[in-house]
Amino acid sequence: MPEDDRLAFPDAPRSELEDTLHDLVAHAEKVLRTQGRLRHLLRANRVIVEQLDLDQVLHRIAEAAVELVDAEYGALGVISPDGGLERFLHVGIPDAEVARIGPPPRGLGLLGAVIDTAAPIRLAHLGEDPRSAGFPAAHPAMDAFLGVPIRVRDEVFGNLYLANPRAGAFTAEDEELVSSLAASAGIAIENARLYDATLRRERWSVALAEVTQALLSGADDNALAVIAERLAAVVGADLIAVVVPDDPAAALAEQDPTLRVEIARGEGGADLVGRSFARAGTLAERALSTGMLAASDGSQPGIPVEGAAPLGPTIALPLRAAEEQLGVLLVSRAVGAARFDAAELEMASDFASQAGVAIELSRARADRERLRIIDDRSRIARDLHDHVIQRLFGSGLALQAVASRHPEVRESVHAQVEAIDAAIAEIRTAIFALAHDDRGEGASLRRRVLDVVAESTPALGLRPRVSFAGPIDLHATGALADDVVAVVRETLANVARHAAASEVELALAIEGDRLAVTVDDDGVGVDPGVARASGLANLRERALAHGGDFTLEARDDGGTRARWTAEIAEEEGTT
Repeated sequence: MPEDDRLAFPDAPRSELEDTLHDLVAHAEKVLRTQGRLRHLLRANRVIVEQLDLDQVLHRIAEAAVELVDAEYGALGVISPDGGLERFLHVGIPDAEVARIGPPPRGLGLLGAVIDTAAPIRLAHLGEDPRSAGFPAAHPAMDAFLGVPIRVRDEVFGNLYLANPRAGAFTAEDEELVSSLAASAGIAIENARLYDATLRRERWSVALAEVTQALLSGADDNALAVIAERLAAVVGADLIAVVVPDDPAAALAEQDPTLRVEIARGEGGADLVGRSFARAGTLAERALSTGMLAASDGSQPGIPVEGAAPLGPTIALPLRAAEEQLGVLLVSRAVGAARFDAAELEMASDFASQAGVAIELSRARADRERLRIIDDRSRIARDLHDHVIQRLFGSGLALQAVASRHPEVRESVHAQVEAIDAAIAEIRTAIFALAHDDRGEGASLRRRVLDVVAESTPALGLRPRVSFAGPIDLHATGALADDVVAVVRETLANVARHAAASEVELALAIEGDRLAVTVDDDGVGVDPGVARASGLANLRERALAHGGDFTLEARDDGGTRARWTAEIAEEEGTT
């Protein structure tokens, strides 16, 4: 075909067709790109809502945002109650480089502007913005910037920060996509928060249930130790301690200036037990004076003692049983850890209240058990006194009558009568022990002596026979009673160390104007070297201080007799 006969289009329509085709292709590419980014957004939404652990959710949100807009760097800042940044999670910067940069940002400059405005901020060059505060020396270079707030309900929870997109600058479409992601992130964070609150409430409930069970079972009578042990096992804290007033009586009158660490579990807890500190101005003092929970972000230390490791957020829970102030429970986290939120404070306050109720129930149960034991002891004591002693006394009188009628058996009968008298004395001691359970401060001398005998029994390998004669508790009080207890302890310890005895007898008696303590044993006898021992010299000095004497001598029938005496002063003669 001749060249002139070929079909040809005018130049102008051809140019228009090419432009139209080019626009169609460009539009199709844009649609495909938009669809791809929407798929990325959907995938990012799915990824962040699949997690329930709050820390994992926050990391996934930051990673999803970086991937969505193809940025080099990303971060998520959690806003603290005072308006700054409480946590700062980063993406794109190696950990080693983060360590060289130093402490995380506090929410100043552009980061603070996003917090203050609670609205997106998009910049082509962040260094040109007057709100930019610059970067630390080791910080990587950043240019384009996009900050978007994350809302949880009506609260701004935190912000997404993105920098250095691969395309060179963030677009309005990038801002819209990240804002959409932030909306989904708010839902995911709320779900994670609810899940985390449920787990924490469950842990506090488990701790309270274990405390109540342990106290009511009577397995451990130290209520404060039970609370600290069970709480440390289930609640996420670095240190749990119980502090108590050094002088409980003075504390009731608000005159006790110091507190003592009674129990401590966790980081450095072993070094804190027994340490005292000034009460004034402390977190524990706030809890004691108000009777309510007190909290600190770490600026006010919970246990301000020298050498104690620094701690972060701390709460102080007053522990009460009825009207008695038992102490303060301190729950602390490490420096830099998240502070206790409102839900945790509420749960901790409920725990302290319920623990106080559990302590009251435990004490009521112990009181009922103690009353039951006292009733049983009183019944046994009455039976011993009304029946056994009376029968023995009657038998002794009958034997004495026999001895008077038959002189030939008088000596042997009198020996049996003395044995009956000794048995009666021992039974009366047993009756006293059953009927009087006045242990602790203010206990009678008889009770204190019986306690010393019980303490010494394992070392002796036997239970000494104990007898009292005369009004011991009436005449031996104060310093004299303290010395008598020390004498009994020292003499029984000497028997355990040196005598190898199979029988030991302890007798306390009022003999005219003197109190006598006599310890007899059937052991190996007196070692001359022992008489010069410092322990025996102390016994002699105690006796001389009260106008008495101390002797240690061999018995005729074998063994040793230790005899300690003291004059009864007139002021100790009445109570």
